[in-house]
Order: sequence, then structure tokens, then C-alpha cells
Amino acid sequence: MMRSLFSAVSGLRVHQTRMDVIGDNIANVNTVGFKRSTVTFKDIFYQTLRGGAASTEFMGGTNPQQVGLGVALDNIQVVHGQGPAQPTGSGTDLMIQGDGFFRVSPDDGTIIYYTRAGAFHFDNEGYLVNGDGFNVLDTAGQPIQITDMASPDTLPQSFNIDSLGVVHYVDYQGNLQTAGTISIARFSNPAGLEKVGQNLYAASASSGPPSSDVTPGQGSLASTTIIPSALEMSNVDLAQEFTDMIITERGFQANARTITISDEMLQELVNLKR
Repeated sequence: MMRSLFSAVSGLRVHQTRMDVIGDNIANVNTVGFKRSTVTFKDIFYQTLRGGAASTEFMGGTNPQQVGLGVALDNIQVVHGQGPAQPTGSGTDLMIQGDGFFRVSPDDGTIIYYTRAGAFHFDNEGYLVNGDGFNVLDTAGQPIQITDMASPDTLPQSFNIDSLGVVHYVDYQGNLQTAGTISIARFSNPAGLEKVGQNLYAASASSGPPSSDVTPGQGSLASTTIIPSALEMSNVDLAQEFTDMIITERGFQANARTITISDEMLQELVNLKR
């Protein structure tokens, strides 16, 4: 069989994968905190028809003759660029300005996920949670709660979250209280985080553990602040995605055409017997 057939099939596969990624990017163009992904390809192995040779006293050198055997997926990279801000007017909607991720947990902090989506709210027990009910953690790794312990059935009606993530509220006696400071996790390689869905990431061997600094405005997070009453929107650029879509479509068509032409050449070979 012709090598071009197998090369073209590999081209169809990787272009389909790239189209899948582009489709996911476009589908999440309005998803809070979403980060777009990009796809890169790489050539695979080669069949060497003739090796290279050095020049001699009487003859010049020759270059190797090799035929490539297709393309493979190189990398699917998450681009952690800052997304645009969308003011919401809700005091529990938070946006990270700079590096880092909110830390949330489905339990008491044993399991920790990371997110840029700051669409939070206080539940009926005064815990600051995300849309799936995961607790937002403070700098001590504990859930943040504003329930007045002196009157546990009453939730404070007045609260404020400042740019350093400190949660203030007024108790039933009118005294200003502090519920804690929202923590921020920073990774040296955020692209290595594993997407787990629901706007959440999990640490991986590639991302490494988060930095020991978890307080906004301090240490390695000195340039990181929290913007209240705003959300970070998706960093998907539709113009870029549609351009990539056109390039991907043409690449897919070119590989499909290669299969068609290779088939016609094989047909001509078969017809030699007539």
C-alpha cells in the first residue's frame, strides 16, 4: 500500500482532535473562568531510503533520503491568560486579578480543587460556597463561615469582601467581625493542572504542589488581588478560534484529498492488468 494513505489518515485524526478542542473552546466562550486550549502537532518517524555520507577526496557528500510517515498529536496546552472582567453587582462574586486560583473543597478541606470561577454565594448556614456547594477555603485551609455563633439561626445581612480577600460582616449586635481571608493557590506551572470539569482543576505531577504563600498581596502573591462584585470571563477569542477552525478545516480537507488521489493512483495500478 502507498505510504501516503497512512500519512493522510494520521493527518485526519489529529485535525479531528484539533477541531474537537476548538469546538470546546467556542462552546465555553461565556463560561466563567474558562481557559482556552491550543493544539500542536509533531511529525512521527521516518523511513530512511538512503543514509547520508560524508565527502571524500574524490566525491562529495550525500544527504539522507527519508520519507515521512505522518503526523501525531504533540500537545494540548491550556492558555492561562487573564480573561476580561464582567461587573455583576453581587458582593460574593469575586475575580482574581493576577496569578492564582481560589481553593475550594467538597468536604472539610481534605480534598482541594482550584478554580478561577469566583461565582460564590453564602448558603443557608453562612458558608461561602461555589455553585456546586464546595466550600471556599481560608488561609488556614478551613471553610469560611459568617454565621453569628451567638445567634446561630441568624445570618448576618451585611458583609464585605475586600481586595485582599478578607471577609467582614456585622453580627446581630452590630459589631464588625472577620470570618477569615480567602486563600489563593499559585502554581509554578499552571498549564500542568488537570481539568476535572465544573470549572475546577486538580494538582498533578506536572503542575507540582501549590506555593506555600496563600494570602493575597503577600509573598509570591504580592501582585495578586481580588476584585469583588465582578467575575473573570472566558479568555476565548472568537476571532482566533474561527481562524483556527478555517485552518483546521482546510488541513482536514487536504488530507482527505490525499487519500482520494492515492486511491486513484492505486486504481490506475490495478487497471494495468486490463
